[in-house]
Amino acid sequence: MTSAQLFNFTTIGYFIAMILFIAFIATKNKNVGFVATIVALVGFILNTAAIGVRWSESINLGYGHAPLSNLYESIVFFAWSILLIYLLLDLKYKQRSLGAFVMPFAFISMAWAQLSLNDSIEPLVPALQSNWLTYHVITCFIGYAGFAVACGASIMYLIKVGKEEKSGDGRNPAGGILSIFPSTRVLDDINYKAIMIGFPLLTLGIITGAAWANYAWGTYWSWDPKETWSLIVWLIYAAFLHARFTRGWVGRKAAWLSIFGFAATVFCYLGVNLVLSGLHSYGGG
Repeated sequence: MTSAQLFNFTTIGYFIAMILFIAFIATKNKNVGFVATIVALVGFILNTAAIGVRWSESINLGYGHAPLSNLYESIVFFAWSILLIYLLLDLKYKQRSLGAFVMPFAFISMAWAQLSLNDSIEPLVPALQSNWLTYHVITCFIGYAGFAVACGASIMYLIKVGKEEKSGDGRNPAGGILSIFPSTRVLDDINYKAIMIGFPLLTLGIITGAAWANYAWGTYWSWDPKETWSLIVWLIYAAFLHARFTRGWVGRKAAWLSIFGFAATVFCYLGVNLVLSGLHSYGGG
C-alpha cells in the first residue's frame, strides 16, 4: 500500500471521527464518544504509517530525506501532531467533547493536502539538505499543534461562559448540549496546558531554525518574513504565559489571546509561505 492511499484512509478516518465527536455532543451518548476516540486513534495510526511509508518511498527513490520538506508533507505532519497532542490530553482529561473542536483542524488539513497540494516526492533543494530540517520542523509543528488544541478549548470556553452568563448570574451551569462540555475551569486548564506544551517546542523550533539558517545561509537571523512572524507568534504566547503568571489572566482574556495566537500561527505557517516572498518561499510548493 502506498503512502498516498494511507493518507486518503487517514483523511476518511479523521472525517468520521469529527462527525462522531459532533454526534457525541448532540446525543450525549458516551458510547458515541468512545467510538469517536477509537476512530481518531485509528486515523492517527494510519497517519503515522503513511508518514513512515512515504519516508521509505523517498529512500527507494534515492532521496532518503524525512517527509517534512514541502507544504504537502508539512500539512500531513501538522495533522498528525494535532492528533498526538489531543490524544495525550484526552488521556489526562477524558473530555471527549473537545474532539468536536479539534478534529476539524486535522481533517481540514488532511483534506486540503489530499485535494489541492502536490504530493510528489522530490529531491531536496540545497538549503534543506541538513539534519536540522528534521529537528526544526518536528519541534515547530508539534508546537503549532499544541496551539491548535488550545484554540479549540478556548472556543469551547467562550461558547460555554457566554451561555452561562446569559443564564443569570454566570454561576449556573449551561444546559442543553453545552452540558456535555467540560467545565469552564477545565477548559481554561486545557488551554493553559496545551500552550505549555506548545510554547517550549516552538522555542526549540526557533533555536533549531537559527542553527539551520547559520548552516544554510551563514547567519543565525536575517529578519526573513518567516523568522519575523515566528518571533511575533513566540511573543504572543510569551505574553500569554507572563500575563497568567504575573497578572492571573485566566478565563475569557486567556481564551481570546489563545485564539489570536493561533490565528497568528496559521499566518506564520501558511500566509508567509503562500503570500510573502523570502528564504522560506520554497515551503509553499
